[in-house]
Amino acid sequence: MTNWQLIEDVRTRNPLVHTITNIVVANDSANGLLAIGASPIMAAAVEEMTELGEMADAVVINIGTLNADLVAAMLLVGKAANAAGKPVILDPVGVGATTFRRETVRRLLAEIQFAVIRGNIGELASIADVQWQSRGVDAGFGDAERAGDIALKVARKHRTVVAISGAVDTISDGERVVTIQNGDPLLPQITGSGCLLSCVIGAFVGITEDYFEATVTASASYALASEYAARKLDQSLPASFRVAFIDELASWQTHDQAKLANIKEVR
Repeated sequence: MTNWQLIEDVRTRNPLVHTITNIVVANDSANGLLAIGASPIMAAAVEEMTELGEMADAVVINIGTLNADLVAAMLLVGKAANAAGKPVILDPVGVGATTFRRETVRRLLAEIQFAVIRGNIGELASIADVQWQSRGVDAGFGDAERAGDIALKVARKHRTVVAISGAVDTISDGERVVTIQNGDPLLPQITGSGCLLSCVIGAFVGITEDYFEATVTASASYALASEYAARKLDQSLPASFRVAFIDELASWQTHDQAKLANIKEVR
């Protein structure tokens, strides 16, 4: 279910992660990838997507600030990565908020095989056609106990690993369902913290064929890093936490994760 050696393997193998992400989070996503030992590319030009999809160890597609040109780039890079046997991760930011986002995600899911889909429960509920009271790109309101059912449904339908992030993370490969009960409350106060997690998952799945194990390990390590960062603060302030968190990603230790991760297989 976990492989803590992946933390060290990311550092030694330096996976190349190409991310089409949104303008709000690009800087932190790149810095977070550098902190864990990966190499980020944040290009968006349609003209270079095929080459980058073939070259990267993993591709992360984030729909946070969509436009038509980006959709074209996403389709090109995703298909190129699929053809090259490289994993593609989808972060369907705010998919339920607008028709454009819903239609874009439907097209991406129809034309690209994703290794992992990571989002909050409102986003995954939208993909699963489950009624949910979303608020823009935020998770919104609904029955959080349905996370396991939603993760299973989406994972089975799209033959992928699904990671639902929240106070309790829920991860499924369509057969198993795992929960992770780690993480500090300051983490969701940092814009783009979920987007960075998608990138970190990309780095992990880029060096292994076991996408479920990589997603669980990356998610647990990420949540624990937020706990370590919060403990080092004199005051619980979001800007200070943001800096401490990136520092913690650069210094996480495999033995700490194994001892402190609260992971349960619930199905």
